[in-house]
Amino acid sequence: MNLKYSCTGHGLYQSPEIPVVFVVDGDESMRTALERLIRSAGWAPRTAASAEEFLAQERVTTSSCLLVELDLPGSSGLDLQKVVADRTDMPIIFMSSRADIQATVRAMKGGAFEFLTKPVLPEVLLDAIRGALECSQAALRQLIRINALQERYESLSRREREVMSLLVRGRLNKQVGGELGISEITVKAHRGRMMRKMRASSFAELVTMAGSLHAGARASLSDIAVAMPS
Repeated sequence: MNLKYSCTGHGLYQSPEIPVVFVVDGDESMRTALERLIRSAGWAPRTAASAEEFLAQERVTTSSCLLVELDLPGSSGLDLQKVVADRTDMPIIFMSSRADIQATVRAMKGGAFEFLTKPVLPEVLLDAIRGALECSQAALRQLIRINALQERYESLSRREREVMSLLVRGRLNKQVGGELGISEITVKAHRGRMMRKMRASSFAELVTMAGSLHAGARASLSDIAVAMPS
């Protein structure tokens, strides 16, 4: 069965800072029990009976994790994992009442945070959720940093982007001028403005910024080709 993620409303929305724990399980009694446990730990539970029902929910911008049953009505937990693979800020914890080595391996290779066998002791489950939420917080901090760098990069003129791209690839000012057909003095002027807009205090910091942008590149950054040292 094919799944497709879609946000209700207009996409991401700002949610309270309370971490959210999504629960996807076809067993209503299990959802109710997990909801109570999660709420007792101070987190905000959001439940769904299927992958399709979960995907219809709005995304959150606070830290979160996904607690999902391997066997679901309709699309499986592994199917859901593939659909939300880009949501690195939402670690996935799998649950299953059967010891399926193949499924476990697939889940972990797909980036699952944990795979738990039912029945799960409350303290074990809470520890897993706590760890997943800590990873989510770290991922969100990184996303915020990348978004800030992206905004700075987008403030650059086309020529400043060209200068930046060549500089971080190891070109000297004179070489940059030769490739772009401009004088070395003009290159220095573009370089100065570019450094200020990127808020880079040193060239080394600029290279690090470019590496971060390259790692989390969007389509608009496809013109950056950064040669990072191995």
